[in-house]
Amino acid sequence: MTVASFEGALRRVLAHEGGYADHPADPGGATMKGITQRVYDGWRRRQGLPARAVRRIAAGEVAAIYRRQYWDAVRADDLPAGLDYCVFDGAVHSGPAQAAKWLQRGLGVVADGQVGEATLAALAGRAPAALVDAVCDRRLAMLRGLRTFPTFGAGWTARVAEVRAAARSMARGGAGPEPAVPVQGPADAKARPADTRLSRTPEGAGGLISGGGALGAVIAEQADRLAPLAGFAETLKWLFAALMLAGVALTLAGALRRVRAGEAAP
Repeated sequence: MTVASFEGALRRVLAHEGGYADHPADPGGATMKGITQRVYDGWRRRQGLPARAVRRIAAGEVAAIYRRQYWDAVRADDLPAGLDYCVFDGAVHSGPAQAAKWLQRGLGVVADGQVGEATLAALAGRAPAALVDAVCDRRLAMLRGLRTFPTFGAGWTARVAEVRAAARSMARGGAGPEPAVPVQGPADAKARPADTRLSRTPEGAGGLISGGGALGAVIAEQADRLAPLAGFAETLKWLFAALMLAGVALTLAGALRRVRAGEAAP
């Protein structure tokens, strides 16, 4: 793609992200034009600049952060038109690794959260518009499983619908409709995959059941796969809960073994 592709995609993303926001229910905290205070602090440190409030971020800094932290992170320059914007917007909203997984699962390749050569090779012969649908379907399913969905769900749903429509149009050579969302609103709150209704440890399911060995790793992988769909279907929700309970049991068993081994040691 081109510089113009990034600039056009950034303009659309910023229309959704809006201006300054610090909603108490938003896990991203204080945010300006979609950039959180934490991300801005890290960027300023790497540039050798003193910290300052994200509310004072400069336009050049906004573009540079979006380019490096999100666009380049999902290798959007190597994605087809439309799909580049779709994955980029998802990366901004829910993190580059999660957006990459949506794309990878749509392609049927290993979902490791890193867009590499295997992922790009799998794009050959695939219809970009169909992949846009695959990414947006998975994104919306994850959003429905977040505990903040009752607060921000209407805005998020509208955002995904607009991204889908614009990205599909661009994939077919069109310009895509302009975003119709307000400059600032419920669509700009961050939607992190760790914020599922059936909460996990900060490290994810793997951190919860790390004491369970190989079986624990298998359960962790399946729980992570099902987490985005936990709020989408009743059966999946209960299956996810069962996996988490199994993980807890393995953790307790592993901890008990370690305690007993300690007591038996001379």
